[in-house]
Amino acid sequence: MAKEPKSVEIRGYQVGFGDCFLVSFIYSDTEKKHLLIDFGTTGLPRSRKPSTHMPVIARSIEKACGGELTAVIATHRHADHISGFATDNKTGKSGDIIRGLNPKVVLQPWTEDPQAAKNAKKATKDSNRSAKSFVTSLTSMHQVAQSVVELTKTKPAWMGASLHRELQFLGMDNIANESAVKNLIAMGEAKGATAVWAHHGSKSGLERHLPGVKIHVLGPPNLEQTEKIKKMRAKDPDQFWHLLAGFNGRSSLQSVRGGKRGKKNGTLPPDARWFRSRLDRMRGQQLLEIVRSLDDQMNNTSLILLFEVFGKKLLFPGDAQIENWSWALQDSPDHKDTLKLLSEVDVYKVGHHGSLNATPKKLLWENFKKRSAKANRLTSLLSTMPGKHGSTTKGTEVPRKPLLAALEKETELSNTSKLPKTEDCYTVLIEP
Repeated sequence: MAKEPKSVEIRGYQVGFGDCFLVSFIYSDTEKKHLLIDFGTTGLPRSRKPSTHMPVIARSIEKACGGELTAVIATHRHADHISGFATDNKTGKSGDIIRGLNPKVVLQPWTEDPQAAKNAKKATKDSNRSAKSFVTSLTSMHQVAQSVVELTKTKPAWMGASLHRELQFLGMDNIANESAVKNLIAMGEAKGATAVWAHHGSKSGLERHLPGVKIHVLGPPNLEQTEKIKKMRAKDPDQFWHLLAGFNGRSSLQSVRGGKRGKKNGTLPPDARWFRSRLDRMRGQQLLEIVRSLDDQMNNTSLILLFEVFGKKLLFPGDAQIENWSWALQDSPDHKDTLKLLSEVDVYKVGHHGSLNATPKKLLWENFKKRSAKANRLTSLLSTMPGKHGSTTKGTEVPRKPLLAALEKETELSNTSKLPKTEDCYTVLIEP
């Protein structure tokens, strides 16, 4: 076998609003190593349904990798990154096809370790315990999300169309995806396979399978490194963390509904209706802020991976948000070395489908030296679906227009939303 790859092929698959990348390290015509990075969706182009489309993508991956995967990498638990690994009928059992490719490594963030105690600071393989229950908090988020989805089904009078659409989208994305989670665990426990739960600075488990490739795990940090990933910024709603304790079942649904109104309170006099309408409006906005916080918090557990091969650097940051990034870019003891590495990135998988907060402007984007270069120009990979997430009027749309304009102007951009209807993926070739 060759000591290092002679090229890398990257396929970005059409999964609408979601991520699915097959990274193939080509050592020779007969020796190739394939990594599947994420496989999920929360919104497909019209006429495509997950139950029929995801198996088509899974079969395409099977063909491209010759029936064998070196690794499956699930950057974090959001549905738009792991739903395709499910083995139920919602995605046409596409997860069965992927499991049949017998990955040798299943790599996930430390928060996904199934043996982690509820008060774990990091994965069980190398951790002491903390009194703080971060992993349990992540589970509570799924319960909140489920309650929000149930609430959207009732369509209360105070929930306008745009609020309903965004709450439903964010709620569905943050549900636990139990079938996919169990399948990922099963793949990692299979004979001959290794499950790895990684954090900043840890080994990826990929090293011995990829000769000539250096892998840096830049995120997420564990709680012994920083607690920023379990805290939202001051502008985020304080009530978010109060919701994490004991939020389950009917009580959670009743809480997000804002409490029952008895028959005696069912009809208000005209002078009180004005006040109620404003309370309802406030409840809707607060609920949206809370669910957005849930979404951001799960993104802060995302893996950030940097691959070095034949002098090129390939960056795959999942959906990492600023609290996750800040450890690698600002706070870690080796952050200056990390900044230098990232300044030389050749391929950037755009974070969080083009969300502005996932591409820190000063420390990451403006640090990329190969933006706008005449030779060896930065290649960017984007998997997204406009109009599915956020609001243009509020400046929260994904992909964010200023970022998308910069990507189109300053990089060689491959974007799934620009794929012809007849094509299910784009392919990018990286050579020395």
